[in-house]
Amino acid sequence: MDVGEIVAELERYLAPEAEELSLPPAAFTSPGLWELEREQVFGRSWILVAHVDELAETGAYVSLSVAGEPVVVVRGEDGELRGMSPVCRHRLMPVVEEGSGRTDVFTCPYHLWRYGLDGRLVGATHMKRNPAFDPAACRLPRFAVEEWHGFVFVNLDVSAEPLGPHLRRIGDDLANYRLPELTQVAGWTEEWRCNWKVAVENAHENYHVMGFHPETLQPTTPGGAETRVRADSPWADSMRVRYSAPLEPVVLDLTEEERAHLYGFFVFPSGSLAASGDTVIWLSLIPSALDRTTVRGGVLMPAAMVEGQDREAVRKEAEAYAAVINGEDRRGLEEVQRGAGSRFAERGHLSPKEPGVVLFYRSLARALVRQDTDWPGEL
Repeated sequence: MDVGEIVAELERYLAPEAEELSLPPAAFTSPGLWELEREQVFGRSWILVAHVDELAETGAYVSLSVAGEPVVVVRGEDGELRGMSPVCRHRLMPVVEEGSGRTDVFTCPYHLWRYGLDGRLVGATHMKRNPAFDPAACRLPRFAVEEWHGFVFVNLDVSAEPLGPHLRRIGDDLANYRLPELTQVAGWTEEWRCNWKVAVENAHENYHVMGFHPETLQPTTPGGAETRVRADSPWADSMRVRYSAPLEPVVLDLTEEERAHLYGFFVFPSGSLAASGDTVIWLSLIPSALDRTTVRGGVLMPAAMVEGQDREAVRKEAEAYAAVINGEDRRGLEEVQRGAGSRFAERGHLSPKEPGVVLFYRSLARALVRQDTDWPGEL
């Protein structure tokens, strides 16, 4: 199946009575579709990359790859967040390795060209005798950055329309969780050997819990639990999953409905939040290659919950639990990716327990065909 045929099949999801089938297996293995996604999806979309706590200090940065494109987000000396390409303007070496940290200046390891936190060139040795070189015109290219309720998004399109208006309803839904007041107590970065869509469609349903998480999540949020989804815009949708027993938050003042449900919120293409009692978990499933996905995430809690506690002990406990859940997903999804490469692989009928997967497919179709069609309401 060539890329044109795959996109044509995706476009079918935009029809009002589209048959609810899984993606064509070629959608997870096609180099042609991957190149189209790099341009149409990840070259134009808002990607969740960090929580603001990771970028609190001047010079704090997060460096990563978005669909193969190197990106760094840094807190400038003026307090502003900036997104930039870290690729040196001299001989193309990234001026910072992938990861997070803090710096006063970005120095290219190749020939020691130096750039300020705003991307301006501040030093290039042995270049004065090149009359064609204008150091004032040399700077790292910029990307768009937006902070929303403590979450940091980057868009490779510097002229992208703001994300915030698309998330207004999600912000209203999460008002009682007081997102701007939460503190990040744990975080992680992993690599999964699967196509990003394998990971994202898995995040859009709770049906898999009975298989991947029988001892960890199935007892509280069973795979057969009541699930409702809602589409707010081409960029955002949400999912509610009923708990087997309501939670009793310690700090947050939640409604009876909020105590009874796990709330999942998704920002296309790869970001998600999960609100569960006093805890909010963020997760971003960012492709680095056709069959590689970087998984960044963190655990947020009200500051009052960790005051007086050993923060290191809290971090280790939260990260250990997240590692178990992530490990269960990773092992399963890497096997799904292996199955997608089978010559006998074919599309399957979706369960009524997977309505969120269809919303993801529709958002993907809109991004690839760039249609401003209406989206469905609550299902």
